[in-house]
Amino acid sequence: MDELHEYQEAFGRPVEVNALGRHAQTSVGASEGLETTAAMPKYGHDYAGKAGESSQSDKFGKAAERAQEGEAGKSGKKHAADNPDNPDNPDKAHKSDKPKKLKKSSKLGKGEPGGKAQQATAKLTKVKVPGLFTPMSLRQVQVRNRIWLPPMCMYSVQAQDGVATDFHYQHYVSRALGGFGLVIVESTAVSPQARISPCDLGLWNDRQEQALQRIATDVRAAGAVPVIQLNHAGRKASSGCSSLGYISRTVPADLGGWQPLAPSPLAYGKMDTPRQLGVGEIGAIVEDFAAAARRAVRAGFEGIEIHAAHGYLLSEFLDPLTNVRSDEYGGEFEHRIRLVVEVADAIRAAIPQTMPLLVRVSATDWAQGGWDLEQTIELARVLKAHGVDLVDVSTGAIVSGVYTPAKPGYQVPFAQQVRAQALVPTTAVGLITKPKQAECIVRWGQADAVEIGRAALRDPYWPLRAAYKLGLPTNQAPYPQAYLQGAYGTKR
Repeated sequence: MDELHEYQEAFGRPVEVNALGRHAQTSVGASEGLETTAAMPKYGHDYAGKAGESSQSDKFGKAAERAQEGEAGKSGKKHAADNPDNPDNPDKAHKSDKPKKLKKSSKLGKGEPGGKAQQATAKLTKVKVPGLFTPMSLRQVQVRNRIWLPPMCMYSVQAQDGVATDFHYQHYVSRALGGFGLVIVESTAVSPQARISPCDLGLWNDRQEQALQRIATDVRAAGAVPVIQLNHAGRKASSGCSSLGYISRTVPADLGGWQPLAPSPLAYGKMDTPRQLGVGEIGAIVEDFAAAARRAVRAGFEGIEIHAAHGYLLSEFLDPLTNVRSDEYGGEFEHRIRLVVEVADAIRAAIPQTMPLLVRVSATDWAQGGWDLEQTIELARVLKAHGVDLVDVSTGAIVSGVYTPAKPGYQVPFAQQVRAQALVPTTAVGLITKPKQAECIVRWGQADAVEIGRAALRDPYWPLRAAYKLGLPTNQAPYPQAYLQGAYGTKR
């Protein structure tokens, strides 16, 4: 069976944009004159299937709805998309034996992924330039394709000084040589207390800035856009890593640990209870983010991502289950998002206007009464108005002991809905492992780019293999000149 149809059967087909009650808008500055297949299914429903049928996307949507209603709040698998030490998830999509035809194409306007206008019955496999390999612009930064490396914590700073090592250099530059369009350096702490673990990267001093400059320079020389994620770990700070032990627990002070900080004195899992931040301390953290952003600009990064997901400090302030404050940073939605907006404003003011600003969010905490998709969409609208150019959509890892329905593509509907309703570019991430799976996400307009995480740890040259699988000629694929002699499809 054609792999495209296998994916289509496994994940459900897209439906008309107007099923959402609004027309999809153009990605900010994306490549022009392109077309895509009708893209935006209403979250949680497979409108394209036959009556009584249930697709994988439908199942995932219903699971999300159950989680938000409290029906999936039982103990189970935990999820932290930026931590490769967490349990593996299945890589293969479910398959069915009955292929179905694609729905008709629907023009979304300038900036959407795709190629020239196609006949209504054209197959994606026949498109000359796959959507994954169309360029995308964010402000004045041009990204060569829509296959991005997400930030994944390596926990590999054995000296515990926050300084990037030769391992980090090899890790990121090899993925740039492998064809990724944009490379996001892992969670980088804005202060010593902001690290997730003692073995994390940091960007609060000159030595750290100089070590990261080497990475940014050579990622860019390899053809990718270097971006860095800035973070404060909040109540999940001072956690263990493979070299220290204490996984999901607080590292004691004599091994380099410290007391975590948080919006409220509520512990995460088995970790120590954090100290509640005072209002003055919150202001200092905002400045830490701005100072780190200025260092990132000097180091040569071409974009900044704010980490407001996965239960770290900024997402702790967002979630009513982890923020029970009664001051201007807690309570109502407008108060809970205040810190994220202040950080976005501070960084936007600290970096050039030509530089894109991204924000990673968890679109749901998968728990009853907590952070959910509706609040995420509203936050995305606010952030867009404050100069944020793209929302990197993940889920979960905010509260412990909840069930996450992790299956191939399970987070894609969240990226799709944020894109459609907040009218802001998004990325999709999480168990996206197959080239045609990724191609469908981009071409159907479910997200503007895809992030290949754990699969990129197994295969640093994933984009080059995807180019071959999708039929992109070698001379149009992002090969380094020296690698052309070994390109996929070479006879010898």
